[in-house]
Amino acid sequence: MKRGKKYLESMKLVDRMKLYEPAEAMDIVQKTARAKFDETVEVHIKLGVDSRHADQQVRGAVVLPHGTGKTVRVLVFAKGEKATEAENAGADYVGAEELVTRIQKENWFDFDVVVATPDMMGVVGRLGRVLGPKGLMPNPKAGTVTMDVAKAIADIKAGKIEYRLDKTNIIHCPIGKVSFGTEKLMDNFRTLLDAVVKAKPAAAKGQYLRSVVVASTMGPGIKINQQKVFD
Repeated sequence: MKRGKKYLESMKLVDRMKLYEPAEAMDIVQKTARAKFDETVEVHIKLGVDSRHADQQVRGAVVLPHGTGKTVRVLVFAKGEKATEAENAGADYVGAEELVTRIQKENWFDFDVVVATPDMMGVVGRLGRVLGPKGLMPNPKAGTVTMDVAKAIADIKAGKIEYRLDKTNIIHCPIGKVSFGTEKLMDNFRTLLDAVVKAKPAAAKGQYLRSVVVASTMGPGIKINQQKVFD
């Protein structure tokens, strides 16, 4: 794969064989971000679990203390009082069957998170095939299937993110923007790692945190010494 000049320049700042202290990695990730936009900083966590087994799934949600730096558009499936509550709480879109039709027929996806009241899940279930692969299906573990729609919306707007394993047992999550600086990135990083460690399945054996890598949108990966995460 051919890399651009900026990427190759950034690579010179990273020792591929070294495991960096978390704060040092956050410093370097800012220096390797050379795009003309405010790049997102992502963490990639490889876990010592087998996601094919139901008792080794790792999934949940956490509110990052400084948010992600991204404006999140929330779609809520609700009716009656709960629909009014969602609108008052600042949901970007609120509705029921008509939204299902719009998504199915117009391929409409101008939203980032979907929240639903439990009574609406029968309706939302019709969208499983399109929302599921995009990671948008509401889920009780992530707090997106709830009667307390106002709290769900407030948490999401404040910087709540969902984490889940992909097929290769890796969690990919944003922890903010390059412009946040080291201190805020570290706060968000520790909050995410703490949640992932607490979510360790009882069935998981051996080393749980296999590798932790941080990278900006266009920058190279920087390996973090997982032994130093909570020092």
